Amino acid sequence: MAFDTDLTACAALVEKADPARFLAVMAVPVPARRVLFPIFALNIEVARAPWVTEESMIAEMRLQWWRDALSEISAGGIVRRHEVVTPLSQVLAPALAARLDEMVAARRWDIYRDPFEDEAHFERYIDATSGHVVSAAALSLGQADETVLRDFAYGVGIANWLCAVPELEARRRVPLIDGTGEGVRNLAQKALERLQKARSQRAKISPEARQALFSGWQASRLLRQVIADPSRVVEGRLGGIDTRDRLALMLRVARGRW
Repeated sequence: MAFDTDLTACAALVEKADPARFLAVMAVPVPARRVLFPIFALNIEVARAPWVTEESMIAEMRLQWWRDALSEISAGGIVRRHEVVTPLSQVLAPALAARLDEMVAARRWDIYRDPFEDEAHFERYIDATSGHVVSAAALSLGQADETVLRDFAYGVGIANWLCAVPELEARRRVPLIDGTGEGVRNLAQKALERLQKARSQRAKISPEARQALFSGWQASRLLRQVIADPSRVVEGRLGGIDTRDRLALMLRVARGRW
């Protein structure tokens, strides 16, 4: 059951770009890793596509490349050869490929410097990015209630987004509707409540699908840090992994508590 070259490349990509998620995937059985690494590698490739160039047209073309690849998977025909696309095509159902196409489309916001139009626009973006990735990963492994997945993904997505705020602002983006301390605290509180709501309904997520949700293992801790001290966000004092964190992840997996 050794990984082939493509799966190894996907795992290496996740390990470098998203070490917390990499640890979570490595904590689940190998069959689940074969599904999760290509999906999370796709997410990384798409998330960084708008940032590799200052030319908006080139960035649009990069995102379109991924949309075309997902369209091929969705159509069920010949799929282009690529170290991420090839293993992805082997684990992703056509309907979920179409869902991830919506994730790529949402990433167009990253190309430009326009702020979010309003709170609804921001929430659609989080749902289309974090929500679609989490749901595609979970549903590729087993049965799961969509509403529970969306609540969970919102909490994880906001935690990750708050970690990214300093970098986004450095790149002259406007990542938050309300960037005041109170606004940031309220956002984190709402995200934590949705995360807790999802975790209170564990029975609606099959054991197989739960393996995808360990990837959000840091979210509640990060959100609580923001609620206690919103200045952590703008000062970039969120994230990081130490030995205690690794032990906490191991306990979560052992207990099945995503």
